[in-house]
Amino acid sequence: MSLIRATTIRRSPPLLMGVGLVVASFMVGNTANAAIVPTVPLASAANYSVLGGQTVTNTGPSVLNNSVGVSPGTAITGFPPGIVTPPAIVDANASATAAQAQADLTAAYLDAAGRPLNAETTADLSGLTLVGGVYSGPSKSPLSLTGTLVLDGEGDPNSVFIFQTDSTLITGSASTVSLINGAQECNVFWQVGSSATLGTGSVFAGNILALTDISVTTGVTVHGRALARNGQTTLDSDVFTSPTCDLTTSVTTTTAVAAATTAPADTTTTAPAAATTAPGGGTTPVAGTIPRTGSQAETTLLLAGVALVLGAFAISVARRKPATHSNHS
Repeated sequence: MSLIRATTIRRSPPLLMGVGLVVASFMVGNTANAAIVPTVPLASAANYSVLGGQTVTNTGPSVLNNSVGVSPGTAITGFPPGIVTPPAIVDANASATAAQAQADLTAAYLDAAGRPLNAETTADLSGLTLVGGVYSGPSKSPLSLTGTLVLDGEGDPNSVFIFQTDSTLITGSASTVSLINGAQECNVFWQVGSSATLGTGSVFAGNILALTDISVTTGVTVHGRALARNGQTTLDSDVFTSPTCDLTTSVTTTTAVAAATTAPADTTTTAPAAATTAPGGGTTPVAGTIPRTGSQAETTLLLAGVALVLGAFAISVARRKPATHSNHS
């Protein structure tokens, strides 16, 4: 009987070790990298901070670092007092360049809308930390942002973030889209199936590709573009900066910061201050194949550590010599 016990002791550790290592490998494997998503080409539409299908209307001293255009409509009003920083231009009267930009916008919109989803989010994106991928709310429902959304490039400046909705995008007052770990504003796309509204004093990042209208309310800072296909785009004392697009080097942390912009004729317009601190413990949605971050990642790593310790203990036990007995029962 004692020999049977000795044999059992000698054979059990390798089995225990194997189970432990398999569990450890499984847990580590669940922390896969972000989805590899190609960017959405904007072509000539990338030359514009603002595009409208019918009209573009501005109130107050808005500042645009890229051009403003409209097509097939012809009306752009409010420049001045709005300022378009040279060499950018006010491109009205349904010019050929604005018409081409609208054609390129349509192609980009259809491209973004046709991308397969990687994960569904909650309808309100506040408090989430997302890595590169294609996202939508439940059943491509309306999207909102009442707080802070963090986009994590994970050290890869080529990370692409695409958000899809068949309905509206509405951000709340003082809401923020913050980019970290090399995420680039030029690689963030918001495909909106109807209209988009950016709340007062908010800080927004990325390219809005809207089917109908875009309303940028008072004091918004946009690190990107507001591009409307068929309707109107309205501004009110807003600042549009050229989106960052340095894809040659990795940046540890990038946050959306509003910059002071000096206008011609000794007129200075200062962009609103941006609140860019990422929320603590944000998580990705529990869906799709995108890895979780924040508290869920910590749990995964803890379980993986426990499994590895279990495997190491099994190896240690396996190396022990079996007990010997001089008497046999």
